[in-house]
Amino acid sequence: MPPVLTSPLVSSQWLADHIGADEMVVVDASVVSVAGPDGRPSGRFVTGHEQYLIDGHVPGAVFGDLVSELSDHRADLPFTRPDAERFEAAVGALGITNETTVVVYDSSVGLWAARLWWLFRAFGYDDVAVLDGGFTTWQREQRPIDVGHVEPQPALFLADERPELWVDKAYVEAVVRGDEQAALVCGSPRAEFAGHEGRRPRLGHIPGSVNAPADELVADDRRFASPAQLRALLAPALGADRVVVYCGQGIAASADALALTLVGERNVALYDGSLTEWAADGDAPLATLAA
Repeated sequence: MPPVLTSPLVSSQWLADHIGADEMVVVDASVVSVAGPDGRPSGRFVTGHEQYLIDGHVPGAVFGDLVSELSDHRADLPFTRPDAERFEAAVGALGITNETTVVVYDSSVGLWAARLWWLFRAFGYDDVAVLDGGFTTWQREQRPIDVGHVEPQPALFLADERPELWVDKAYVEAVVRGDEQAALVCGSPRAEFAGHEGRRPRLGHIPGSVNAPADELVADDRRFASPAQLRALLAPALGADRVVVYCGQGIAASADALALTLVGERNVALYDGSLTEWAADGDAPLATLAA
């Protein structure tokens, strides 16, 4: 029997107690930001596979490539969700079936793990959880670490798509016009939300949005904040008929989606194109905040 999940989050102690269990797969979904010549983030990302091999990983963890295998590499926008066939192939290659308990983590603040968690949910699979605190907490607690490659045993995974977990640009435009009723939540950092900084030619946020920065969802130890703290941060959106999350590229938004789920919101959707798509349209409105 695979371990039973009771929440979209599991603690490091829970994972330590279940490592090696039958029908459980642990996935390292780390992605690394590439610095520019000035040392600041360039907006480009590479897979964290080298880090996984050299710096180590949770014992037995396989590596999930969100940069290419678990995204649509043919799309114009980065990290675009894959189609069902591609997702089935990528997940099956990791040794995951429709009977597997899946735990995902990353070496950042949980954004990438949340993205893979959301992809699983969107393809109809709920027996998946994010490791609270990720690899940082695992290391800090001096738990066992392995280095090198773990070769998965290929398996068969079948997706059952939930299209209601995604919205497109046309839907968001309808929300902005007032033709659709939904709360818009942006997971970008506060300075980007305000339009004071960013890498896109047009800065700001989608009008009517509230800001719930993904990096504020976690405490200093990188574990998710308490439900009360999450509710306070997300309060303007709670209880809406529908909540649409977005950010720059649909990654931080996944962490917002996880936080909303943790506090009981069930009608949540992700705008996958996010600000990368929205800001590229010169006619799409953007709002800013005074400095």
